[in-house]
Amino acid sequence: MLVLLAGIFVVHIATVIMLFVSTIANVWVVSDFGRASVGLWKNCTAGNCNGGLMYAHEDALKAVQAFMILSIIFSVISLMVFVFQLFTMEKGNRFFLSGATMLVCWLCILVGASIYTHHYADGSRTFFAKSHHGYSFILTWICFCFSFIIGILYLVLRKK
Repeated sequence: MLVLLAGIFVVHIATVIMLFVSTIANVWVVSDFGRASVGLWKNCTAGNCNGGLMYAHEDALKAVQAFMILSIIFSVISLMVFVFQLFTMEKGNRFFLSGATMLVCWLCILVGASIYTHHYADGSRTFFAKSHHGYSFILTWICFCFSFIIGILYLVLRKK
């Protein structure tokens, strides 16, 4: 049981770190020609990330930014609640609050990544002739899977 709790804790910390990286890094869509990429915040060309996004005023991008920030906040809150419950909860109880908070994080990732996929992932608004998904986009979907698994495990798990 202790090994399972430690494993979930490590995966949860890894998920928080990957959420930070995927939200901060500007590598959601990468151009196939040259060294250019686009993220949630800036347009990077040849290693220079000073350019703003041409579609930064769009509500869809602002929604993606908001949901990704909310997912980080709920993931960190879930981690803190889990640690708090680990040391204060009576034996036999379930980690309901940690699981519910992590599933809210999962929902925020789902909404944010889905909006980005629908509006921007095809590269048409980035003005790249040909592009592919960057590591930030892929990390976001990996965090989506991890947060769901962790949330369900928290709901099923009992403290022994």
